Amino acid sequence: MPGGPIARVLVDSPLPQLDQLFDYHVPDRLREAAQAGVRVRVPIRSGGRIANGWLVELVESSEYAGTLSELDDVVSEVPLLTPEVWALVRAAADRAAGNASDILRIAVPNRYVRVERTWRAAESDPGELPPAPAPITGYEAGRVEKGIDDGERMALAADPRPVRLPSGEWVGAWAVTLAHAAAYTLAADRSSLLIVPDYRDQAQLQAALAAFVDSRRVLRTDARQTGGERFRSFLESTGEHARVIIGNRSTVYAPAARLGLIAFWDDGDSLQNEPLAPGVHPRDAALIRQGQSGAALCFLGHSRSVEVERLVEIGWVHAIPAVKPVRPRVIPTEQQANPEPGSARIPSAAWRQAQEAVREGPVLVQVARPGNAPLLVCDRCREPARCNACGGAITVPRTGGDARCVLCGTSASNWRCTVCEATKLRAATVGASRTAEELGRAFPRARVFLSDGEHPLLRVGAESALVVATRGAEPIADGGYRAVLLLDGERMLLRESLRVAEDCLRWWSNATALAAPGAPVFLVGVAGALATALSTWRQAEWAATELEARRALRFPPSVRVASVTAPPAAVARALDQARTAADDVDALGPTAFGEGLERAIVRFDYSAGAAVAKALRAEMIRAATERRRPVGGRPPKRPPVLRVRFDDPEVP
Repeated sequence: MPGGPIARVLVDSPLPQLDQLFDYHVPDRLREAAQAGVRVRVPIRSGGRIANGWLVELVESSEYAGTLSELDDVVSEVPLLTPEVWALVRAAADRAAGNASDILRIAVPNRYVRVERTWRAAESDPGELPPAPAPITGYEAGRVEKGIDDGERMALAADPRPVRLPSGEWVGAWAVTLAHAAAYTLAADRSSLLIVPDYRDQAQLQAALAAFVDSRRVLRTDARQTGGERFRSFLESTGEHARVIIGNRSTVYAPAARLGLIAFWDDGDSLQNEPLAPGVHPRDAALIRQGQSGAALCFLGHSRSVEVERLVEIGWVHAIPAVKPVRPRVIPTEQQANPEPGSARIPSAAWRQAQEAVREGPVLVQVARPGNAPLLVCDRCREPARCNACGGAITVPRTGGDARCVLCGTSASNWRCTVCEATKLRAATVGASRTAEELGRAFPRARVFLSDGEHPLLRVGAESALVVATRGAEPIADGGYRAVLLLDGERMLLRESLRVAEDCLRWWSNATALAAPGAPVFLVGVAGALATALSTWRQAEWAATELEARRALRFPPSVRVASVTAPPAAVARALDQARTAADDVDALGPTAFGEGLERAIVRFDYSAGAAVAKALRAEMIRAATERRRPVGGRPPKRPPVLRVRFDDPEVP
């Protein structure tokens, strides 16, 4: 074999058997361009194919005794995969029994040759480092700063108020807290990663950062950028200058010089869940990266997620209490001394307050769903009304007439509840569009704004207005809303999910935090512990109670889970391997999951995670490489598909 360096390459492939480093000889023509971290093209022996890959490292010798193939080409001119990011990706993939190349597709944006060459030719001027800001307010003086200096893992309760920036723009107080922490970190010439659920939160955070940090030090990495813009931001983050990098869930993998802080806003938001394989939640990736880098890790939110509560209880994350916690004025209408009789969607007390408040400024009305058609439920047991013919939802058409199925159009005149046999229907919720129309007629002198997925609205002024928004789409109002009406609480809680109560408490808490100080917030249709947690602003205590209930049932996050989907024989083999790998492994199912497939849910303690992941990963490789003999001259059948997903948010 000719002399020269050996390139260790990760092939970009979804096949589990290729999720390892392969050795290739670096030819003389590529020695200068072949650097650790660049994209490459390599031959694969099967069929003489050429595949894309990542050059992870260069070594002087190989353990392979045969003749090595040569690199075919070096694709990128700039090393994009830093050693720190590679270590994170490898550890995250192993934890989830996934492919490192799948995570790299999330972590590293597509290459744009013109952008890359322009960036190389330009001289980067990131501006001056900011001076150390004043102490972060709301907590013990210097406590958060000390945590950043010490690389501590912290959980902070956000101040539930809108605040005005020096520029005159209004943002949530949480955005100022994160911007303040990032500025403190940057003043020490260290980088920060600020991870938020969506572009609404990012817009507030960018506005808050402008008050502390030179905009040239701030980088965005999010899906709303063009491909070239995102790639340019990624290239900037690979440099030697400290930066503040903000964006959505993939930001946790961004390269950063001298990383000093990883901070999350609202880590429990469903938008933080990674839908692409292997489905690693950015919170888990951040915990790995914090351990590898020694940077501080901060979880900030109005409502603490149950996952963070578990970390607090085991002492892995430290809860930092507010010095003078602010408690909004929340009024659960179902817990009033004289509750509203009947089934009015907006109780009279809330209606009167809205009429008075709208004269002074904006009023927020949160609803469960967009659209016009009312969604119906059984009048007796409150189960969602489903068509007896096809199982579709039953609604009242916008044009009027009888209730009917949205899928097959069958009339509900002979409908009967499958749970309690009742025959009477009632409206559980009305869509945002129809609510806006109805309120527009009831408040003829007030402007009515609609904010949902199709009609996004980021902010409104301080003028008199009614803002009807679906949960999560509420715009921020200058000076805060003069009143907030949280409607359809009963309907929101009907969603079939383990996390429905946690999600609702977070939606309501975030909407409540948009109210002006002292403004009334009416929670309609909800009583019990959830309403008490919101009205007393003790979400962390509710999270602790919820975690204890899940612990008794062995539900996540008290234990880890993995879903296994495959033909019945493959599922049985995978379950046997998982049980052999560790103690205290149990399974729910298997149950039918599509044509010819079954799914089982494996539950195990956190200490057994590595062993179970390794066992299931080995079974995935075995299933993928299994050879089938031809039968009757026909070509062999494809090997059975075995899909494994760890910590699936939709399970159980």
